Amino acid sequence: MHPFVLTAAMLMMVGLLLASGRWAWLKAGVLCLLAVLLSSWWFIDRLSGDGLNAATLYHLKAGMGGAGVSDFTADIAVYAALLLLSLLVLVLGRITRFRRLAQGRTVFAGFMAAALVAVLASPLRGDGLRLYRQTRPADGNAVAAEYRVPRDALPHRRNIVWLYGESLERTYFDQKTFPGLLPHLRKLAGQGLDFRGITSAAGGGWTIAGMVSSQCGVPLTAAPSDENSFGRMASFLPEAQCLGDYLRSQGYRNDFIGGADGAFAGKASFLASHGYDDVRDLAWFRQQDIGPEHFSAWGVHDDVMLDQVWHRFQALARNGQPFMLSALTMDTHHPAGHLPVACKDTHYQGGGFKHVALLSALHCSDRLISELVEKIRSSRWGEDTVIVVSSDHLAMPNELTDALERMPRENLLLMLGKDIAPRQVQARGGSTLDSGATLLSLLDPKLKAIGFGRSLLDPDNAPSASAAYARQDGADYPRYLAYARGLWTGHQTRALRIHDERIVVGVQEVRPPVLLDYDAQWNLKNITLEDTPRQFRRASPENTLAYVDRCTAFDNDSPDSGWCALLVNNARDARLYRSSELAHGVRVDAPLQRLAGTRLEPRQPVMVGSALRQTAPGRYQVTLNTRHRPSHAFWVEAMDGQGKVLAQHWALPDPTGRIEMQLELEREVDDIQIRAWLGSPDDISVADGVALVKTRGPAGNS
Repeated sequence: MHPFVLTAAMLMMVGLLLASGRWAWLKAGVLCLLAVLLSSWWFIDRLSGDGLNAATLYHLKAGMGGAGVSDFTADIAVYAALLLLSLLVLVLGRITRFRRLAQGRTVFAGFMAAALVAVLASPLRGDGLRLYRQTRPADGNAVAAEYRVPRDALPHRRNIVWLYGESLERTYFDQKTFPGLLPHLRKLAGQGLDFRGITSAAGGGWTIAGMVSSQCGVPLTAAPSDENSFGRMASFLPEAQCLGDYLRSQGYRNDFIGGADGAFAGKASFLASHGYDDVRDLAWFRQQDIGPEHFSAWGVHDDVMLDQVWHRFQALARNGQPFMLSALTMDTHHPAGHLPVACKDTHYQGGGFKHVALLSALHCSDRLISELVEKIRSSRWGEDTVIVVSSDHLAMPNELTDALERMPRENLLLMLGKDIAPRQVQARGGSTLDSGATLLSLLDPKLKAIGFGRSLLDPDNAPSASAAYARQDGADYPRYLAYARGLWTGHQTRALRIHDERIVVGVQEVRPPVLLDYDAQWNLKNITLEDTPRQFRRASPENTLAYVDRCTAFDNDSPDSGWCALLVNNARDARLYRSSELAHGVRVDAPLQRLAGTRLEPRQPVMVGSALRQTAPGRYQVTLNTRHRPSHAFWVEAMDGQGKVLAQHWALPDPTGRIEMQLELEREVDDIQIRAWLGSPDDISVADGVALVKTRGPAGNS
């Protein structure tokens, strides 16, 4: 990015907008759009520390539920102000005072040239190119032979405790910049394996991605689709074989404890999908008798959480079954961290820093983590336990960013245990992708790899994703991302099947509606789970689209409330598969044939009126008096909160606007919603809400 050039170009655009009234609104619109984009980039960069990157795309798909949004109140306020200023640029389109200073066409050409310079000088160009390189089509099969699944039996099953320190990178060990900041962790580093130069490869730079990288040896993909909408997918990377999966096969129990919301970014889904037996997160801590002073915007504080880790460690160790206990701290989260009750008197003032809250949070975390490690090591089970202390990823923008950016950045990775000789290991291009493989090699030297991760203790330097990422151009790394992307569904995705109200795609189960995009070789390119009817209408398939939705979206002739799949290719050949066929499985590469009555532009559901609460069993008449409705017939349905269709009605044109539908309930239904299936650009509105009149007693009675 070239800030001076960008600023000069933006000022020139303002001046040229004021200099000529020709196409003033177009110029004002371009300037406004650019200002909004730059403002949004600034806000995203404040959150990610790396502009618009894979983490940004991931969280846009996975959602922000569970995030400590209140920690970013100041940034949100500044962003809102920037957006307001960006929109005020449109006012410049109405200023006429300077419009006679230059010729219109010359000014317009200069304005567009300045806009081009602004885009080229801005971070938008660099981030866009980076995302394109990471998400462009690549042949994942080219690196398939490098993917490793550990299968050998462990000769000795040692217990494992893995402590992830939120953003607790090893860079904070630097005594010159941060004297005495992490004295206890520095001492531990001299008592075990201390790995140096550990980076976060693309697809590993945020919490869930760091956990997936370290435990599965694969980057977490964030493709330009909706594959990370976890509430709609049954499994998280079901084709991946991770550390929890392998250890479970060896008779281990796997537990996780973390103070934040497990639903945030799909963390709990990942753990449940890969061998973890018990996940204790914010919801679990809220059920305990814990005072409100022990909670922050992100969740329960680390002193309470790490105390629970110690109690859980003792319980698991007494049980006698080998185990892996993983935990994730939270109080060192950017931008300023949090101090738990146990550290209220902690105030770090070294290195010339004054009143930097994050430094005190780091100093506290150093003590709390080290105390737990020492308790475990000195316990009667300590000799048979391997302890891993690592950062989940490098620190994101915080109060120390200026200092960190002047230093070589590296993740923390310490491994301690009996017979582990203390030494410092230069990772030579290693990343968090290699952490799990390194741990396995400590359990058994024959186990040197998991996924694309390779043991950092192996001198043979086998091909790995970390090495590909470390190379100067990184040209081969997108192949690893492409292979990892296929782990969401597997590679056999040409068959579709309905099972338990979900569509089975390869090894993945997805709750419809869903849009699947297959390329010319029948490889699954994208899975779209949001705004699917509109996305289907907009799509121009190179080969075949498979759109799965309720049959009422496609069919005018049959009141089928089940799921149907419409396949359309680039020649507009089509085929509609109904629930009975999908139950047995259909092939997307089968010949297509256009069926009469099938809509190639499916309807989409529109909710009508407000929901009906706590409706008792019985027979009812549902009445809607519409102010506006389509001039042609359409389907109207009543459904419960789980989406089960309770009644259907084919609404014919009626000059009165009245729609009546019979509804029979055999049980009480808490939440009844009425929906209409409309084509684009149809719309519907009701005058007095939804009227529900009981016509007879409970179903089955006269």
